[in-house]
Amino acid sequence: MRRLIPRPALSVVIFLVWIALNNASSRAHFILALILAVGLPVLTQRFWPERADKLKLLPAIHLFCIVLWDILMASIDVAKLVLGPLGKIKPAFVEIPLDMQDPFVGTLLASIVSLTPGTVSIDIDRSRWVLQVHALNVDDTEALIHAIKTRYEQPLKEIFSC
Repeated sequence: MRRLIPRPALSVVIFLVWIALNNASSRAHFILALILAVGLPVLTQRFWPERADKLKLLPAIHLFCIVLWDILMASIDVAKLVLGPLGKIKPAFVEIPLDMQDPFVGTLLASIVSLTPGTVSIDIDRSRWVLQVHALNVDDTEALIHAIKTRYEQPLKEIFSC
């Protein structure tokens, strides 16, 4: 069964998203959604990292809620900055030392940082394990580093046990 559906959760998400995006209940859309839900995970299986033995669900849900909240608040902050006087904007490049050395979890962290308006992850320097970030407005570099490490990196480390 694992060969046919290597990532069951991903298959369910693909199926539901296809049905929702097409907003149709025809048999053809249902069959196409099923083909995509089974086919895409099989075709992309070699690109996925090894399976984590135990993912912690409650910390993952908590992190998801934190990220959604941060996206909402950052959107408001960025809108205020962009609509206000441009002289108030203080862009900066910031290097955030990482406590973990897992490439997959580091990529997730970089993605979360990039999802939050006002910040973009640039690179993960794997020789030093430093996440390089560009932030639109930085008053306190240490506060930004602390926020990313405590709000995102720590929960990811807990979720993936690394």
